[in-house]
Amino acid sequence: RATKERGNSLKNEEDQILRKHFTDLARKADQSHIATFTGFLSLPEQSVFYSMDFSYVPYCVFGGQEGCERAVIRFGEEWEFPICCIKMAPLMNKFADALTHRDFLGALMNLGIERSTLGDIYIEDKTGYLFCLKSMAEYITENLTRIRHTSVQCTVCEEPPVFLQKEPEEKLIQISSARTDALIAGVYHLSRTESNELFREQKVFINGRLCENNSRALKEGDQITVRGYGKFAYEGEKGISRKGKVNVRILVW
Repeated sequence: RATKERGNSLKNEEDQILRKHFTDLARKADQSHIATFTGFLSLPEQSVFYSMDFSYVPYCVFGGQEGCERAVIRFGEEWEFPICCIKMAPLMNKFADALTHRDFLGALMNLGIERSTLGDIYIEDKTGYLFCLKSMAEYITENLTRIRHTSVQCTVCEEPPVFLQKEPEEKLIQISSARTDALIAGVYHLSRTESNELFREQKVFINGRLCENNSRALKEGDQITVRGYGKFAYEGEKGISRKGKVNVRILVW
């Protein structure tokens, strides 16, 4: 119990620091009429942002392309986001390891890079694509030369490859009730108990906000992200089956 209380206290302290950081950036953008940017934020950090009121200043949340989990927040004017995409390709693809997300991220972190400068990593045929802050691009391309046993060459892409921008797959699933926990269980083929555990572990986010209410009613267009599983959009109920199941249309990334 004492350990849990210390953990909660530390989390509250970190959240307060983050709130102050957001407030300082927003006020600077509002008063100076220039754009200010955060670093890349995790889903829990974005949830802290969404719990605050920034109605007095325009803002935008973007991670390099539509659907990114980690994202940068821009306060103020519509300036270009300081984000670029780096291609991390094996020098000899034939002999390259089957590298995982953890391999790419581990190699980057071993360079002493702060996590807030790095966004999402996508992998396609042993090649990794990283969204990062432009300020880190030169350092990464010059210093990241090896991932596990694989020698790699890093180059900055003029534009993110088109194939990274995958269209969501439309699905029609049947669930016992139109509750959020039932929907998550249906989408990811989990038991109701396993689905509810995700809420207790604070792994469920709806429209960027942490959701701890497993029975929450969803609205059409809501986007649900489950850490460790993926992301989907709720498109509404499409009738009841003969067996009394609820037909639900979703878009899965």
